[in-house]
Amino acid sequence: MSNDDIGDGLIKVSDLIIGHPEVRSFEDLKRLVVAAGQRGYRFLQFDIKPDFVDTPRNWDLALEAEFYRSGRSEP
Repeated sequence: MSNDDIGDGLIKVSDLIIGHPEVRSFEDLKRLVVAAGQRGYRFLQFDIKPDFVDTPRNWDLALEAEFYRSGRSEP
């Protein structure tokens, strides 16, 4: 996905998973979420629950924290 694809600034969890078939774990997905935030996406939609063996019970909170941390620059 390029910066031209950002559009309204929304990225869905399903788009990340479908667009990256190499992702095999929740840890891989977290890296994609961070990259999406760094590319300029402003919103993350939790439209599906990731079906990985290592997906934690609080998966949505974990992804949200990674996403919003990634868009902030460190002081």
